[in-house]
Amino acid sequence: MAKSVCIVGAGPSGLVAAKTLLHDTPANSFKVTIFDAQSQIGGLWPTRKDDADGLVHPLMVTNQSKHTVQFSDLAWRDSDPEFPRAWQVGQYLERYLNEYGGADVRLGHKVVKADLQADGSWKVQTESTKGSKTNTFDYVLVTTGFFGKPVWPDYVPRIADVPIIHSSKYRDINSLLGGSSRRGGKILVVGGQMSGIEIAATIATHLSSAIHSPGEKVIEEPEKYTIHHIIHRPSWVFPLFTSPKPAASAPPFLPCDLPSYNLANRPQPLTNSQGHVSVEAARVLNSIYQSVLGTNQSESSAQTRIDGGLADEQPFVAMSSYYMDFVRSGFIKISQGKLSSFSGNTATVSPSNEQIPNVAAVVLATGFDPSPSLSFLPPEVLETISHAPAHPNLPVALAFHGTHHPSLPTLGFVGLYRSPYWGVMEMQARFVARLWTTPSEAAQTPALQQALADDDTIARTLALRPDPRTSQFPMGDYAFLMQDFARALDIPISAPIGATPPLANGKSMDILTPARYASPQSLSSPTRHLQIEANLLATHHTAVSGLSQARFVAGAVFRSLLGTWHLSRDLTSRLPSHPSGRFVGTASFQLREGTLDGRPHSHGAKSALGLGLEYLYVEDGIFTARDNPGLAFRATRRYVWRYDEDNDKLSVWFARTDDAARADYLFHEVEFIAPAAEDEDGAAGDTGAAVEEKRSDGRRRRGWLAKASHLCIEDLYDVHYEFNFQAVNLKEWRLGYTVNGPKKDYTIDGVYSR
Repeated sequence: MAKSVCIVGAGPSGLVAAKTLLHDTPANSFKVTIFDAQSQIGGLWPTRKDDADGLVHPLMVTNQSKHTVQFSDLAWRDSDPEFPRAWQVGQYLERYLNEYGGADVRLGHKVVKADLQADGSWKVQTESTKGSKTNTFDYVLVTTGFFGKPVWPDYVPRIADVPIIHSSKYRDINSLLGGSSRRGGKILVVGGQMSGIEIAATIATHLSSAIHSPGEKVIEEPEKYTIHHIIHRPSWVFPLFTSPKPAASAPPFLPCDLPSYNLANRPQPLTNSQGHVSVEAARVLNSIYQSVLGTNQSESSAQTRIDGGLADEQPFVAMSSYYMDFVRSGFIKISQGKLSSFSGNTATVSPSNEQIPNVAAVVLATGFDPSPSLSFLPPEVLETISHAPAHPNLPVALAFHGTHHPSLPTLGFVGLYRSPYWGVMEMQARFVARLWTTPSEAAQTPALQQALADDDTIARTLALRPDPRTSQFPMGDYAFLMQDFARALDIPISAPIGATPPLANGKSMDILTPARYASPQSLSSPTRHLQIEANLLATHHTAVSGLSQARFVAGAVFRSLLGTWHLSRDLTSRLPSHPSGRFVGTASFQLREGTLDGRPHSHGAKSALGLGLEYLYVEDGIFTARDNPGLAFRATRRYVWRYDEDNDKLSVWFARTDDAARADYLFHEVEFIAPAAEDEDGAAGDTGAAVEEKRSDGRRRRGWLAKASHLCIEDLYDVHYEFNFQAVNLKEWRLGYTVNGPKKDYTIDGVYSR
């Protein structure tokens, strides 16, 4: 007879748990009911672009790619971006539930109480609009996640003279500031870990757009606002695309998780790099992060610099494409310390006692308390699992990587740890299912018996709670957890589906994804096997195209342009009517929301992702004639630079003469030149470094090369670019034109540097 299971929560962990119990165990092993207080499945993840009521903004971009945010046997669609938006994740989960149905999903039903009975069964009480109801289940599986309740510090008032919100409630600059009578001031972001850095960059993007977009302003006088960020200590801030060859002069780019989870770079068998982080381990990790970024972050701000004593501390990481350049430009200002009080419109930071006056709004990126997600469990059960609200990063102590407690054989957990990976959630679900289908030791495989005998997760968790050197994500590192679960479950990792161009170590990439740990049931099903193959092929295609076809370079260039550049440009004319000379000044790339101006449908006007972001390019300086230094005048020009994520295309547009903030028509699309074979000097090659050409002075041209052309009536503009990176960041680039026509014959060579 099928055992009844109550799953609490219909987010990713609840859905993968239900699928595993119903589709990866012998037929009729379980009857599953999922309860969720919300009116839709998905947990944190909204399922519509306009769903702004949850804890996650529907347009938020995931900080891991679809190659990691996936379950093994459901492929993302080819049209989905490398980094899906939150609403696309919600729709993926809807497809997952449709593909692997069978559970009784009861939305709008909140589990308020679960009492453990003497025989191990559970009486579960739920509340809905139809009232209260109690049902009995053989098992309870907790999949409520880590986001129980937003943390609101005691020293921050609930009602104040200025708006104060938790970061999970931020949606746009108008809803934050539009209702205030105040004009100008500081938008204060409190919290320097992942959510703090992400929300500070998001607000900066919205404010920059409000300042630099054409048309009516979304808030009055946006230029009078600044962003002030309070951080306790600096984090390593990674863009969404990094390079597996950061030392290359023209590094290839891939979604950040592909180089991070390249098993070819790690000694086997894997060991856990998380938990307690020794000084020696911290130095190694900090050195790795610095090499990936190519910097200790000192060029952005003294407050973001990581070296010296900080290199001995356990590292903290965050993901943001634009945060560091907003800091570099001064658009985001940083104070180091902790917010100790807030009164009127003034914040006080300790231990420096710095006063931050004229605060216009406060956004609290103070994280979440997971304990409310467990409030339905009885006190004796909470005591057994060592529930400790004072330790929100490690609120419970559970066996074998957060799946169960030996004293409670009919209670399981999936996804109850900080920043859970989808692959680990899938493995946790398989582990719980295996325990429940083989409850006696005699029925367990030798591998499972050994895993349970060797497990020290409970003791390890309790020891980490007071440890000052506990890592940012103490549960364990992703690759190690996947390996440990796979051993216990006898699920071997599949071989890579194909070879990639070799990296600097001479090895092909060996990228960890959930699809490489497919269950035997999935592999034996033709339809599920096709989904697994589609996931594997998508990852392989992404890796190969990034390493050998210049894919993602346009996006890396676009991301790295933000801010102000020093510009020196030489103009050499062969016609006396056009003087030769030099322009010296600045070029500013001002980030804003994408606009429709001048855009045909072929340039993202109908993309499911919307119009994305663009730059208003503003150039300002002095042109001095070469043969007549007395002839000098101010020169300005404007363009609009756009990146089309769907097609991985960078384009430059003329600005309108009657409204210089608006795009007029296309100037050119930038075509990046794919790599050639590597030479004996380790220059350009199929490992990802770009083509190099000889300069007239004999020096080699370094960096990614690109070209474009534009016919303006009778004048042909032949455009060439050279982009020089230091790891992930653009350090210098060149833009040159050769212009030929009936009345034009000149060349321009400009150098942009920080």
